[in-house]
Amino acid sequence: MDDLSSPKMRPSWRKISTSELKKHDKPEDLWISISGKVYDVTKWLDNHPGGDLPLINLAGQDVTDAFVAYHPGSAWKYLDQFMIGLHEDYEVSEVSKDYRKLLGDLKKAGLFRGPLLVYFLIGLWMMAMLALCVVGVLFYEGFWLHVGCGVLLGAMWIQSGWIGHDSAHCGLVGHKKIDRFIQLLAGNCMSGISIGWWKRNHNAHHISCNSLDHDPDLQYVPLFAVSSGYFGSLYSKFYERKMNFDGLARFFVSYQHWTFYPVMAVARVNLFGQSINLLLSKKRVPNKATELACIVVFWIWFPLLVSCLPTWAERTAFVLSSFAVTGIQHVQFCLNHFSGDVYIGKPCSNTWFQSQASGTVDILCSPWMDWFHGGLQHQIEHHLFPRLPRHNLRKIAPFVQSLCAKHSLPYANVPFWEANLLTIGILRAAALQAQDMSKPLPKNLLWEAINTHG
Repeated sequence: MDDLSSPKMRPSWRKISTSELKKHDKPEDLWISISGKVYDVTKWLDNHPGGDLPLINLAGQDVTDAFVAYHPGSAWKYLDQFMIGLHEDYEVSEVSKDYRKLLGDLKKAGLFRGPLLVYFLIGLWMMAMLALCVVGVLFYEGFWLHVGCGVLLGAMWIQSGWIGHDSAHCGLVGHKKIDRFIQLLAGNCMSGISIGWWKRNHNAHHISCNSLDHDPDLQYVPLFAVSSGYFGSLYSKFYERKMNFDGLARFFVSYQHWTFYPVMAVARVNLFGQSINLLLSKKRVPNKATELACIVVFWIWFPLLVSCLPTWAERTAFVLSSFAVTGIQHVQFCLNHFSGDVYIGKPCSNTWFQSQASGTVDILCSPWMDWFHGGLQHQIEHHLFPRLPRHNLRKIAPFVQSLCAKHSLPYANVPFWEANLLTIGILRAAALQAQDMSKPLPKNLLWEAINTHG
């Protein structure tokens, strides 16, 4: 990084105030500030590897914390071509100073290097589960044995989800083309879920964590509403449509604490649909043709495998059992955020650390259960350091907890079953409000729900 105080830097660059920076917050006129320098990234929007949404959602702001969290050191060299001036009143909060220091310490300690042997063993485990499933379907008979094969397939899908997640966040091998191959294999080919769709969705989620109108991982109307904020038919910035809270939505939400687990058991269908919908849309998806071809691979081998079962009853049971097992993973995603703080509007990058910590929940578990949670048991750490391999998240948890305590920030970590109770409690609180819209809505639904469980 250049020293902004040096005489060489000072006279030659235009001074840009925070108020002026805020005016350039549209896709057709998009400025950002990083470490005291202002960049016009309007022309970079369509080429940004993380997609356009992270830049659009943080437009007109200082984005230093988000930038250093998401980008390797090599990304700095690409910024100079977009620089237009210096951020005149650039300031760094005490929280951000401590966050950046911790990030630097983690890099020096070599914690951003992933354990390739572990991922190789997980890959072998996945292949073994898939092979046992195929052998059981093709060469053995028995209804319950075939249900067990569905369970194996679902377990394999869960692990492929973790592999795709880790590879897209931080890379497994460190070689762009090889990591891309792993993502397409684990996501598109083996699971039927577009890695391009996942990146677009997941990047928007991370940047806008728990924003009711910007975070797609909270936008499940008409089936679910984690906050009464959705009762006003918010406009989704991600899906670019109004989330109508009509009579049908009110009916579903009124019973969402009962339907949550059954819906999660078949939630995979939604991921299939979202993937295909994006790939067939006009939205820009890198290597869209390859993505589509790999999705076709899944829709060849999976239906073919199901068709090898002798009866429709066994085929149905096989599919439902595989979906239900992966439903555990969908439940995990919800546990990490449904009970976090929510808000309406664009994310504020100046409070990056605060919003990531308050919008996420850690799951307490023994180290031998880390394989089950796939790193999401340390969701706060993952959101703060998304490029850190999941196997190192447990190591840094004490440092993150200490930093939260130092700045009087929340650090929510609860056991798995308590997280389930808390999530159901929040869904139930919103459901009871939806059942009787004539009553005044409390100002803080989440506070009520949390205190219901002590």
